[in-house]
Amino acid sequence: MLQSLRLTPRLGLRLVRWNSTGGPTLPPLIATLRTDLKTAMRAKDTARLNVVRALISETNNAAKTNSPIETDLQLLSLIRKRIAASKEAVKEFEAENRPDLKESEEKQVTILEEYGAQVETMSLDDIKVIVSEELAKLKESGKKAEVGPLLKSLFAPGGALDGKPAERAEVAKIAKEAVASA
Repeated sequence: MLQSLRLTPRLGLRLVRWNSTGGPTLPPLIATLRTDLKTAMRAKDTARLNVVRALISETNNAAKTNSPIETDLQLLSLIRKRIAASKEAVKEFEAENRPDLKESEEKQVTILEEYGAQVETMSLDDIKVIVSEELAKLKESGKKAEVGPLLKSLFAPGGALDGKPAERAEVAKIAKEAVASA
């Protein structure tokens, strides 16, 4: 009645691969950060090591949220937020007369700016041209010249900036200026 498990033939289990290679792809800058982490550890460069560890930690934490970091542009916006926070800390340390802490924060800013410069984005002039063309299209179709619909049409699938390396914050700033002058 009961068959032994050893005697039952395995049904094609050898034909199946159990590991998966279709995981999420990481931005190229993350790979650079991971290799720089190893080199900073070997060189005992504590300033770079702290910055790289913090960036990797924040990307890992963001992977557990609704908006994981999947592109270099998203990583660039994270780097820019960290730069702004560090510059604010520099001002506070300067006001409190703490040159040691100020110096360490300035080192962090230079390292963060170095990583931020590695991400290639569209030039501001190119973005201005595309925004003005899209604004002209919106006016021709009889729609109001407002920032919201303009940004939606720019970043919509098939839009002028869809998939291009343009940071949304910069595009929004340029769009506001274009709508205000129109």
